[in-house]
Amino acid sequence: MQPKLGPHNAQFTRKKFSFVSTAVIDLVPPRVAGVIYTKPWMVELILDLAGYLPERSLARLVALEPSAGDGAFLQGMVRRLIKSCRLHGIPVEQAAQAICAFEIDPAAAEKAMGLVCATLLDLGIPAPTASLLARSWIRIDDFLEASLAFPIADFVIGNPPYIRLEEIPEDKAAFYRSGFSAMRGRADVYVAFYQAALLQLKPGGVCAYICADRWMLNDYGSALREFITTEGYNVRCVIEAHDVAAFETDVSAYPAVTIIAQEKQGPVVVAKALPGIEKASREEVESLLCEARSSSILRVARFPDWFRGSEPWPCSSLEALQLLKRLEATCLPLESKATGTQIGIGVATGADRVFITDDRPDIEPDRLLPLAMASDLKAGKVAWSGRYLVNPWNEQGLIDLQAYPRFEAYLRPHYDLLTSRHTAKERPLQWHKTIDRVNLRLFAKQKLYIADIKDRLLPTLDLGKTYPQHNLYWITSETWDLRVLGGLLMSAVGEFFIHCYGVRMRGGFLRFQAQYLRRIRVPAPENISHELAETLRQAFDTQDVALATRAALEAYQIDSLPL
Repeated sequence: MQPKLGPHNAQFTRKKFSFVSTAVIDLVPPRVAGVIYTKPWMVELILDLAGYLPERSLARLVALEPSAGDGAFLQGMVRRLIKSCRLHGIPVEQAAQAICAFEIDPAAAEKAMGLVCATLLDLGIPAPTASLLARSWIRIDDFLEASLAFPIADFVIGNPPYIRLEEIPEDKAAFYRSGFSAMRGRADVYVAFYQAALLQLKPGGVCAYICADRWMLNDYGSALREFITTEGYNVRCVIEAHDVAAFETDVSAYPAVTIIAQEKQGPVVVAKALPGIEKASREEVESLLCEARSSSILRVARFPDWFRGSEPWPCSSLEALQLLKRLEATCLPLESKATGTQIGIGVATGADRVFITDDRPDIEPDRLLPLAMASDLKAGKVAWSGRYLVNPWNEQGLIDLQAYPRFEAYLRPHYDLLTSRHTAKERPLQWHKTIDRVNLRLFAKQKLYIADIKDRLLPTLDLGKTYPQHNLYWITSETWDLRVLGGLLMSAVGEFFIHCYGVRMRGGFLRFQAQYLRRIRVPAPENISHELAETLRQAFDTQDVALATRAALEAYQIDSLPL
């Protein structure tokens, strides 16, 4: 696979790659908040998983370290490289281009050079050679700027920096976004470090990182997940390391080790590191991973395939992932053409204080729609607050204001506000539109509402009497009895999918966005017995979560849910 060259990569096609340290101009300020150093035991584990082993002729291979920091990974790599040279009878001077470590902070780079020199001296390398190799291997430069336009690496190994884009100078952040297609939304710069590393890999090359794992679930990681799973990479191994001391300082980084190779996707080993792994032997850990066998220090499972496209990677619980894979293979997606079930979001207006009103203004009656808000959802029913949507749409599209003089008179005092919206600037003659079109067919349908941010998944039934605001998601179906479906969704089984795919917010709240709701799987409606369906209706009507859960476990044919 040849990497796709974006503006970033194209800029460097004429640069001659050099392993010699150079002066750096206009770099990102030295990393402070982004610096997290990795403990030696974790470094050794990652080097093992990457296959950076002395038994291989490492002097003939190229290993990149994208963010050297204090040299934790470098020290381990250097020890293995020197041992490899001696095993294979290769003079160490011939390994001058076997490592290229980038460090953007000159002071940190000098510290890393000192550590490498000391390591080489301890290994019996003469001082002049040690100094020459250290300065050959460590480059003061921005890895993202210096990334090559063609693959040169057999390994990219390290702990990329954690820096949110808003903490980076605007021009530098814009440059990263333009150069790396995976940098979307409020992404952390480590997303670009992932993509840059993968683009450097030769066929069969390996990227071995320890990094925060939020990108595996969050929306800002979707482009990176899609890049990995569609551009010829193999997710070999994912090890969640939340509960072990992986770093020198106590940080809440939620780290995971990922081993990703430039090769066809195969089986994936997913593991959870447990306290005690720090003292385990290399042989014990390797055996557990190879045999997909769990113990007191490592829980391990092997899966025959991996997620596709931009799908989230819910790896935090092996038992949950195993159940998730089973349900995805045996159940229907909640949104399905087979059942005629659809999921959507309510109307965004771009000017709620104009288009949403607590009273009935003096306008044409057919321009008012009863509007459901999140605060109207009470115990599975809509307790309508009396708010209306001032609606500029009919079945044919945006209304002609000349046909509705009272409606125009209502909007005209707000003309400056409405025309200043982005949606109106794009189409000045449609200044009276809401951002989203109102679907009047949806208004008349029975539907389930789900509020975006709540501590539980509690669907509410609307009998075709209201239209949802933008903070409500809706579900309609041509097949499901919505009370039965509501009982399944409100159960612990329904919420299980959101726990797997979503990320909890502060205060323990969950996001119930369409992207997560669409990940929910449900049994085929015809496979639910009449008696079980009636139990689910009763659970929904009485908002009995425990009853709904017992019925859902039976419907899904599950004995229990993973904790």
